[in-house]
Amino acid sequence: MKKYRYITLMEKPMIKNLAAEWFQSKWGIPKEAYMECMNAYLNKETEYGWYLCLDGEKIVAGLGVIENDFHNRKDLAPNVCAVYTEEEYRRKGIAGNLLNMVVVDMKNKGITPIYLITDHTTFYERYGWEFLCMVQGDGEPEMSRMYIHR
Repeated sequence: MKKYRYITLMEKPMIKNLAAEWFQSKWGIPKEAYMECMNAYLNKETEYGWYLCLDGEKIVAGLGVIENDFHNRKDLAPNVCAVYTEEEYRRKGIAGNLLNMVVVDMKNKGITPIYLITDHTTFYERYGWEFLCMVQGDGEPEMSRMYIHR
């Protein structure tokens, strides 16, 4: 069985550029936006972090925590964002491990609850997340599902 390494960007700051490029390639958000958030985290301007799963030195999954994930409910913060696992690494529990890692890390920092928006309907419930409400994504015609982890 393969052994993956789960890290925060704080543990391996030298891969910040690689991580920002990886997230950009998955979500199409400008690399600069990721760099800005990652720099704030690495400079300890925010407690909100970035979490990665590595297979050797290759990033195979990741997610971040930001104030607001581009939706109209500014009162529901912080938000887990950019959750992604490479296709060939799916169904191995990697995303669940990252989600659990972020929940524990945020709780240890006194940050709870945390939120996320998604189109998935059953995935996050497996990891203790509860459907909270529908929210309007910035510039999105359809409403998105908002989840909470208390």
